[in-house]
Amino acid sequence: MAEPLWTSEEIAAATNGKLAGRRFTATGVSIDTRTLEPGDLFVALGGVRDGHEFVAQAFEKGAAGALASRQVFGSAVMVDDPLKALERLGIAARDRAPNVRRGAVTGSVGKTSVTQAIMAGLTLAGRAHSSVKSYNNHIGVPLTLARMRRDTERAVFEIGMNHADEIRPLTNMVRPHAVVVTTVGPVHTENFPDGETGVAHAKAEVFEGLLPGGVAVLNADDRWFGLMKTQAEKVGAEVRAFGRAEGCDARLIDFQGADGHAVIQARFHGKGLDFPILQTGFHWGLNSMAVLLMLEALDVSLGDSLAALGSFEPLEGRGAERDVRLAKGGFTLIDESYNANPISMASAIATLGARAATGRKIVALTDMLELGGAARSFHAALAEPLADAKVDLVFAAGPLMKSLWDALPPTRRGGYAETAAELAPQVARAAEPGDVVMVKGSNGSKAGLIAQALGRLDVRPGEAG
Repeated sequence: MAEPLWTSEEIAAATNGKLAGRRFTATGVSIDTRTLEPGDLFVALGGVRDGHEFVAQAFEKGAAGALASRQVFGSAVMVDDPLKALERLGIAARDRAPNVRRGAVTGSVGKTSVTQAIMAGLTLAGRAHSSVKSYNNHIGVPLTLARMRRDTERAVFEIGMNHADEIRPLTNMVRPHAVVVTTVGPVHTENFPDGETGVAHAKAEVFEGLLPGGVAVLNADDRWFGLMKTQAEKVGAEVRAFGRAEGCDARLIDFQGADGHAVIQARFHGKGLDFPILQTGFHWGLNSMAVLLMLEALDVSLGDSLAALGSFEPLEGRGAERDVRLAKGGFTLIDESYNANPISMASAIATLGARAATGRKIVALTDMLELGGAARSFHAALAEPLADAKVDLVFAAGPLMKSLWDALPPTRRGGYAETAAELAPQVARAAEPGDVVMVKGSNGSKAGLIAQALGRLDVRPGEAG
C-alpha cells in the first residue's frame, strides 16, 4: 500500500477548509480522473469543464476524498476556491519539509528536458521529487508541491510562462535554493509589446523567489546574460555561469555527436572534464553544463551528476530517436514534435546537418506558434540553416510554414500542406531506407501526427508483405 501523503485533517488545516463526511487519508493528489490512482485526493478545479462534474467518477476510480467548493457525494474537504486551496496545500507541503533542497528551472528552450535531467541526478543522491511532464504553470506548480512527501531530500520544479507576472507567484511558492535560466529567446513574443525584451524581464522574475544566498545558474552565451546577472544579483544571488567562453564556471569546450550519443569536453571550475551523454542535439552541450551546476547547488556529488547525464535518455517528442523498419531496410526517425521556436529549430537543424547518413536528410516542419508579428519572417529565415545543414528535402505544414516553403529552392521542396494531418502521408511516402527524418513543430500545430504516421510504417519481422 502506498505511503500516506495527507490526512483529511491536514488538508483541512492547510486549506482553511472543513471536512464533510468521513475522515480519510490520501496517498496522492490528482486533478484529472484519467490519470487518477486509487487513494488520491481529487481536486475539483474549474475550467472549460467544472471539476465537480467528475467527482463521482473520481470516487468510482478509488479517490480517497475530494477538495471541493460545493457538496459532493463522498468525503471531501470543503473550500471556497479549489485552486486557491491547492496553492495553500502546496505551500504547506513545502513548509512541512524545511530541509528539502529545492531547485527551479525556467527559460525559453529546454525547460522540461533540463528539469528531468536534474531529477535523474537528484534521484541518485537520495529521496527526490520533481514536476511530471510539463507541469509548469499556475496549476502544475502547486500540484507538484502538494505531491511532495515530507521525507523528500531534494526537489526540482519547472516554471513556465506565457505572459508577464506569471513566474513571480510560482517562484514565490517554490522558494528555491537554486534556479537556472536555460536561455531567453523569441518565444511567446506575441504576448509582449516589447517583444524579446519583455520575455527576458518575465524570465528574470524567477529570481524574486530565490532564498537568501541562493544560486542563479545563467547562460553566459545568451545575449540577455547581463540583464539576468544584474537581476539575480539584486536579490543577493550567487551567480554561476555556463557557456563556451573563458571564465565560465562550467565551460563547454567541445561536443562530438554520434549515432545515439555524444561526448562532451568541458572545464568545470577550471578542471578538465570529459564525459558521454545519451543525447545527440548540439544544445545538450550547454544543457549539460547547466545541469552540472544545478546539481552541485543542490548538494549532489559530481560522480552522481555525471552518472545521471550518462544514462539520461531523450524524452518523447524532444529528440528521441527510433529505427523504423521498412520491407527493404530502415530509416531513422528523430521525433522533435513536442515543441518548436526559432532557437530550438535552428539547433535541431544544425544537429541533423552534422550527423552522418547513408541516405537523405529530410525534415518535416509545422508552424512555430506565439511569435507575434514577426512570425512569417522567423519561418522564412529557416531556409538558411536548412541550406547550411545540406538538408535534402523539406516538408512543411501550416500557414506560417508557407513562408518557409516559398523561400526554399525547388530542389529542396519535398511537399507542402495546410495541416500536419494532410502532410503526414506525403512524408510517409517519401521515407526510404537509409534516410534520417526529423519531425519538428509546435505542439499546437500537431507535428506529433507526422511522427506517429512515420512510426506506423515500422514493419516487424514476419509482417512484411
